[in-house]
Amino acid sequence: MPHARAADGTRLFYSVEGAGPPLLLIAGQANSSRWWSQVRPDFSAHFTTITTDHRGTGSSDKPDVPYSTRMFAEDCVAVLADAGIDRAHVYGTSMGGRIAQWIAASHPGHVDRLVLGCTSPGGPHAIERSAEVRKSLAQVDAMKARRALEALMYTPAYKGPYNTLGDPQMPPYARKRHLFASGEHDAWDVLPSITAPTLVVHGTDDIFNPTANAPLITSRIPGAQMHLIEGARHGYFEEFRAEASPLVVDFLSP
Repeated sequence: MPHARAADGTRLFYSVEGAGPPLLLIAGQANSSRWWSQVRPDFSAHFTTITTDHRGTGSSDKPDVPYSTRMFAEDCVAVLADAGIDRAHVYGTSMGGRIAQWIAASHPGHVDRLVLGCTSPGGPHAIERSAEVRKSLAQVDAMKARRALEALMYTPAYKGPYNTLGDPQMPPYARKRHLFASGEHDAWDVLPSITAPTLVVHGTDDIFNPTANAPLITSRIPGAQMHLIEGARHGYFEEFRAEASPLVVDFLSP
């Protein structure tokens, strides 16, 4: 199994599948590359897809040090370098979209086209989830908290699989490090410097990361396009795969 080395020596697992232009797929908070397992074939049919386990998840190292979305972005750049890829499309969802913002802003030469899914600019300008949502996720009863997360990710009509509910193998300290990294994200000031053609995708019924963040990001990135998927919640890319995957493939295949 291939592993890249981050600047601090952390080993980062990644995998490469498919053929065609490179496409880096970036998972959400407290999740491994399993996040993409259901929909990855949609993209590997057109692109050389690269997925990675964030530090703290999956088969990557799990150092107990402060994490940040900038750090995760540099980890992704290290993965691309180890894979021998100089330039790639980048598609990040949820915290993965926050990471993708930093990659595009800090390493414009590495990014061809950019897709930001169900994400937020972070910081004081972002639209935060409600206190009610936060309370539902903080329940002591683990099963009740899981059911609350399922309801935020998917509509009642969705019957699985559920690939976005967190990496069960994560140590508690790593889960907290991920939570802090996502919560401290603030790329508002650098979004206008992004030069990659950008598509912003969001579900209209997302209250986990409120839909109002989509037009905020779109307005900050020059020339960005926005597409809202009607009726979708936070896990739009999985539950609404039939609409979301072709949308992204078309955008990345001008």
